[in-house]
Amino acid sequence: MTPRLGTMRLACMFSSILLFGAAGLLLFISLQDPVELSPEQVPGMKFSIRPQHDGHLRTPTERVTRDSPSGSPRGLQLQAPAQPGLPAKAKAAGSPVRLRQRRRRLLIKKMPAAAGPVRGNHSSETLVQPRAHTAADARWASLQRSQQERKRVMREACAKYRASSSGGSSSRKAVTARHVSRVFVEDRHRVLYCEVPKAGCSNWKRVLMVLAGLASSTADIQHNTVHYGSALKRLDTFDRQGIAHRLSTYTKMLFVREPFERLVSAFRDKFEHPNSYYHPVFGKAILARYRANASREALRTGSGVRFPEFIQYLLDVHRPVGMDIHWDHVSRLCSPCLIDYDFVGKFESMEDDANFFLHLIRAPGNLTFPRFKDRHSQEARTTSRITRDYFAQLSSLQRQRTYDFYYMDYLMFNYSKPFSDLY
Repeated sequence: MTPRLGTMRLACMFSSILLFGAAGLLLFISLQDPVELSPEQVPGMKFSIRPQHDGHLRTPTERVTRDSPSGSPRGLQLQAPAQPGLPAKAKAAGSPVRLRQRRRRLLIKKMPAAAGPVRGNHSSETLVQPRAHTAADARWASLQRSQQERKRVMREACAKYRASSSGGSSSRKAVTARHVSRVFVEDRHRVLYCEVPKAGCSNWKRVLMVLAGLASSTADIQHNTVHYGSALKRLDTFDRQGIAHRLSTYTKMLFVREPFERLVSAFRDKFEHPNSYYHPVFGKAILARYRANASREALRTGSGVRFPEFIQYLLDVHRPVGMDIHWDHVSRLCSPCLIDYDFVGKFESMEDDANFFLHLIRAPGNLTFPRFKDRHSQEARTTSRITRDYFAQLSSLQRQRTYDFYYMDYLMFNYSKPFSDLY
């Protein structure tokens, strides 16, 4: 063997070894799953964002493609963590294609569900749209839920009342003109408002007058115009057909107030300030019946009625003078068990409830519920603390009987018992 021939054989053997090594490496790479070649991630799902062909970034709120053998994700990729701890025998079992499919099914099952509403489309992709609400949207939604709850409580109380008063029958009586005598009509925005005195009624009538085009601003309307004018129509002034039509097609609303607080507010307004109607009509009769040794001056003017004397009149089944709308039950003023009100507002949340109602009826955007005090503006509004001070003048029996008097209003409008000793 010549030296030249030996050198050629060594070169051929070395080349053959290199070729076999390269072929083996290519075969090994082709049999591996791409998931095994990716770097290990921390547990959980990682959003990987990469530029599209147009040079923009796609955010995680865009389309998320499910992993499938027919194609790879475009744009937004979901990388799930590798599953550690698989035995070597399990890795070797079955064909490479089956292994990849099995791993992909496992990865899909392990992926956490995306939040928000999901809808499919023709490209088998899933559109993820997070529900982004503004602060105003959240507030409207909260107020809407509150309305639903108030109406539910009111209807349940009415159902119990009808069942107990009619021997188990749940049928309703017919609505007559008397039942709607406190309901005011605003035809332009198709609104019916039941007036509950001492629950913001003066300002509500101002709002209705602006809605009707009778005034440009609530601040321009005087107290006497609100209460003694004839600008606003009452529902009982229409014929039977007109009443029925409006009850069935207009938005019906009322505003209520904590009964004891409303009662104290009425007493302070009518008996603690000069009044040319309530002192001679109610005050004189109350003092003559319930005050021993009343002075001639008190009997002549009717001034100076005390709160316990007023409560004696209220609870007396043989009152010397009749009831008044300022302290009558809401259930009698507005007949909520006969009229299915669409909106029930509360004095305690007046600003939010009133402006929500104006939003619902699409009132002009510059119209909001007025916050000024209609009368005795220098005097503090009646609060729960002031109310407790007045009721502290009564005996526990008088407080209980007063609660019983307003029991339906407490039940129907879901007010809590104002004193712990009430039952």
